[in-house]
This record gives sequence, structure tokens and C-alpha cells, in this order.
Amino acid sequence: MIKKEKITDKKSALLQATLTLVNNHGFHNTPMSKIAKLAGVSPATIYLYFENKQDLINTLYLEVKESFSVCAFEGYHEEMSVKKGFELIWFNIANYKLNQINEATFLSQCDNSPMIDEAIRIEGLKHLQPLLNLWEKGKKEGIIKPLSDYILYAFTIYPLSFLLEMQDRDIYTLNENVKTKTFQAAWDAIRM
Repeated sequence: MIKKEKITDKKSALLQATLTLVNNHGFHNTPMSKIAKLAGVSPATIYLYFENKQDLINTLYLEVKESFSVCAFEGYHEEMSVKKGFELIWFNIANYKLNQINEATFLSQCDNSPMIDEAIRIEGLKHLQPLLNLWEKGKKEGIIKPLSDYILYAFTIYPLSFLLEMQDRDIYTLNENVKTKTFQAAWDAIRM
């Protein structure tokens, strides 16, 4: 039992080191040697858990995407109205991005990088299925504009990454009042 915990600790340390280094230096400036050093393991140890750097990045992406979705859909149930459900999910996502800054930054980098394998990206999308289902319900009920899910995401969720980047650079503050106004702008952008 203790040995298994140690193994999990090393794997977790490798994933955490990768998250930190990718956020600070980008995918291409994060060699395996730096990951191992920051994780406090030998470089060979990485290959006990991951086939290569791509496998490590893909694994990290899926783990972060899963934690993101757990937070995003906390308290949500399909019986909610489209607006109430979307509002809950939107604020959960905003709070995740405000409180899990490293993870949110990593996901933003993944959204804008070819580093994630397409099959893994598609698997990661499954974590957003409740939101996609809600949008589909909204389209069928004539509440949400009949647009591609990519467009809906671009107008509602993606702006949060931009605003949080501005906050991180001390250019803008996303306080509760601003979050409320931002949600309303997102809702107005997609509602019929």
C-alpha cells in the first residue's frame, strides 16, 4: 500500500511539474529533464509512467479537463431551465478559472496549441457533454441561437480566459459585479 502511494506521488509530482513548466515556459521549452528535476525524480522515472512527453502532456490535459468539468457541473441537473443551468455552469467555470489559475492557464494553452493529440482533444470534449446537451436543449426550445457549439463556446466561455489574462496582468479586475455583467453579455450573445 505504501509503495502504491509513493508511485502515485511520483506520477502526481511529474504532472504538477509539467503543469508548472508548461505554464511558465510553454510546451516546447519544457524538456523532460526539467520536468524530472522539478518533480524530484530521475529522468528515467518519467518513462515508468509515460511513454513520452506527448503521453505526459495528453495525460495532464485529460486530468485537468476532468477536474475542470467536475467543478463546472457542480450543482447542475438536467431538469434546470436552460438559462438557470447555463448561468450555474458559467459561474462555476468563472470561479474555477479564478481559483484554479494554473489549471485554467494550462487549458487555455491547450486550446490554442496543436500539442494535444486530436483523439485526446475529442476525449476531453466528452467532459463538456452536459453543457453541449444544455445548448442542444436550448436550441430545440428556441431559447438559444441555432449556432455551432464552437461559436457558442467562443462567445460565452472563451472570453473568460481573456478577462482572466487581463486580471493576471493587473489590467482588469473580474469582481462579482463584473462577473454578473459578463455573464449577462454572454447570455445575450447566444439567446434568441
